[in-house]
Amino acid sequence: MSRITSFNLYLLLCTIFTNTFCQGIIINVTSFRVRADGKTDDTRAFIAAWEKVCNSQGNVTLLIPKGTYLVGPLKLRGPCENVSSLTVLIKGYLKAKTDLSEYEFGSGWIEFAWINGLTLTGGGVFDGQGATAWPFNNCPTSSNCDLLPTNLKFVGMNRTVVDDITSLNSKFFHLALVECRDFNGSRLEISAPEDSPNTDGIHLERSSNVSFSWSNIGTGDDCISVGQGNSQITITNITCGPGHGISVGSLGKYPHEQDVNGLLVRNCTISGTSNGIRIKTWADSPGRSSATNMKFENIVMKHVRNPIIIDQAYCPFHSCSSQQAPSRVRLSNIYFKNIRGTSLSQVAVTLSCSKGIPCKNIFLQNVHLNLISGERLPVSSCENVEARYFGIQMPPPCP
Repeated sequence: MSRITSFNLYLLLCTIFTNTFCQGIIINVTSFRVRADGKTDDTRAFIAAWEKVCNSQGNVTLLIPKGTYLVGPLKLRGPCENVSSLTVLIKGYLKAKTDLSEYEFGSGWIEFAWINGLTLTGGGVFDGQGATAWPFNNCPTSSNCDLLPTNLKFVGMNRTVVDDITSLNSKFFHLALVECRDFNGSRLEISAPEDSPNTDGIHLERSSNVSFSWSNIGTGDDCISVGQGNSQITITNITCGPGHGISVGSLGKYPHEQDVNGLLVRNCTISGTSNGIRIKTWADSPGRSSATNMKFENIVMKHVRNPIIIDQAYCPFHSCSSQQAPSRVRLSNIYFKNIRGTSLSQVAVTLSCSKGIPCKNIFLQNVHLNLISGERLPVSSCENVEARYFGIQMPPPCP
């Protein structure tokens, strides 16, 4: 019997026989007068269920059975001091309330915080119902904008597993990790329309020892964005697109940002995106920081506009000045290996580094990117970079 089959059997027996079979406590959200009709507000029932879960002892499971639940913002916070392991088993379909006045800007719709040993699983769906909120998002045009709610936000978490869930149509980011350690995400389905603003699939900030694998992500922004202060991040077997690709950054926008150190992106397919692998830092950075020891290997690009791009003068706004001081984010020890596929633009590789702190130790090995049309050869564009090339190079290296 496979591991997955065994686990599903265990969950089935838990659901049928509750505490008789399972070692630990099962708390069913339906015991708290939920309506589960997708129209009646079930927020209070979920808050009451969480309070009972967090005040329990030993191994605890919060069961959310099949049904459609309309809920507003949920702060599912610890520490749950007497709980040794906590599983949220979601089989149902959660729909976010659409009234933005009920949410705190920059918060999560469903926010897990300060919990040790959480497992979130079960095949359920988190639907942010973001279409009604997207017209109020002015972040693509203004740096002083109010951040809309993230579908699932994890803050200060340790030893977390998120497996087999779906996130749809978030008002802002789908999943966001802030100051988390030992986090493992797999078998995630993340989806929003290609034109939905700032609907990053996964955003990481100030987190360490994080892995995401075997997931499908298609949104209106980065499939995965690795922000400042992260270390030892592993991203494998991700299917990305539509969206803006897999990004490091943006970095260098704020003072006192922490370094990025240790990133592996491997065995991913990126399709129909505006960028493939992108590293982006702001010009005129208010402080110094670095991003180093990053490896991107075995990546397939399908109809990607900018397959490989380092942009150290990143600015998404129309009012950006071309006279800004160079970026103060130091980029070094970056490896692109076994990158193949098709580019929509003739410039398939762009290495545009900071004039103030040029990129060092940028390695490209076996890069083979062809143009869709086949009528011309792709080219590379480079500035302020120390790059080394090995094996196949298409486009040809910069002179």
